[in-house]
Amino acid sequence: MPSASTDAAEKKTQRRVAFATIVGTTIEWYDFFIYATAAGLVFAQVFFAPAGESIGLLLAFASVGISFLFRPLGAFLAGHFGDRIGRRPMLVLTLILMGAATTLIGILPTYETAGILAPVMLLLLRILQGISAGGEWGGAVLMAVEHAPRNGRGRAGAFPQLGVPLGMLLASGVTAVMTGWVSPGTAFIEWGWRVPFLLSIVLIAVGYMVRRAVDESPVFQEIATKKQQTKVPAAELFRKHWLLVLLAALVFAGNNAAGYMATGGFIPSYATSQVGLDRTDVLLAITFAAAMWFLFTLLSGYLADKIGRKRTYLIGFGSQALMVFPLFWLIDTGSLPMLYLALGLFTIGLGLSYGPQAAWYSEIFPASVRFSGVSISYAIGAILGGAFAPTIAQALIQSTGSSAAVSLYLLGMTILSVIAVLILRDRPGIDLSINNQAEQEVGATIFDQRREPAFDKATI
Repeated sequence: MPSASTDAAEKKTQRRVAFATIVGTTIEWYDFFIYATAAGLVFAQVFFAPAGESIGLLLAFASVGISFLFRPLGAFLAGHFGDRIGRRPMLVLTLILMGAATTLIGILPTYETAGILAPVMLLLLRILQGISAGGEWGGAVLMAVEHAPRNGRGRAGAFPQLGVPLGMLLASGVTAVMTGWVSPGTAFIEWGWRVPFLLSIVLIAVGYMVRRAVDESPVFQEIATKKQQTKVPAAELFRKHWLLVLLAALVFAGNNAAGYMATGGFIPSYATSQVGLDRTDVLLAITFAAAMWFLFTLLSGYLADKIGRKRTYLIGFGSQALMVFPLFWLIDTGSLPMLYLALGLFTIGLGLSYGPQAAWYSEIFPASVRFSGVSISYAIGAILGGAFAPTIAQALIQSTGSSAAVSLYLLGMTILSVIAVLILRDRPGIDLSINNQAEQEVGATIFDQRREPAFDKATI
């Protein structure tokens, strides 16, 4: 039996890992979301002005989506090296890459001063953000989950997930300060939008120091000690586990589409330009929504350990499906309290269908290709879900003149994810070490009828 001192040391390590992952992912997603927020508010004017207001807004939202197309590249690269040289080096590298790209956006010239070169440079830096985001998430969740005890993976995996709503809260909060107090009106368009991007350099320094202090994942340490790294993890992943990659991606797609609709660039733009609400008021409402998203993501980690990953997901997606129409009905009233109510209720399902993802993803992929599996699935899910959700929503609004089409789009994405959730097995408590590689290969979906004793309690 482990001694009391050993238990204390393990708990201390787990707390340090939890803190490091949440700090790092918060900074990473602050950088990512600050772009989406600025795209909805000012990029059409400062980078795409010659296209006109409507087309410029579509181009701004499309530039948000372009980065998602490069997430798989980041996922392939980080997954390959994460499965070969370790989780921690990839975490540090992706954080630096994201911070550098975000800071450089803050000093870009506008179209007025640099012409076509300005949006081209903007897109190149957004692509670097996409590569970084594609590689960062997998490393963060594996560091958290692989350090955690078997009965606490849901809670541990929720911590890196919390970095997304925290990053959104930080991004919308800082932007609200800039639009409301520091640089209101035209000053925000002239220079105020740059400040949130430039702040990234400070955040990156903090995140780098925190992440460098974290030990490598014990699962990878074991893989490295036994020299059992896979030569080409991505090739092995798609040869043996392509169905798992597809299903895991679809599980995430519905949540990601809703997330980028509600707290990304579209709702701030819609509520200000279509409904006529004040820009700072809307940003403060988005900040409130991010706080609600945080709370329900945290709750979902505990629920995932208590009632299972699958049941928590189904509750979350059920709540999300119920809210896709009321979300816009409430916003369309033009009432600020109704905007708060709409976003608050919508983020309940958003959080409940996001928190369990880290633990579930980690438990369905074998140790030797786990980094590649979780990263690539997440990246593909982001493309299918959130990549062009704001662009699609804006196009639907412009073509139909009604928000009902956007609600139907969100409902369809939610149903698609529910189907994927029902097909995947719930496997809490499975041994994640390389010693259990053979058992990890068996029975991850209902299509695979080979059943191992470890899976007898699986929910189908």
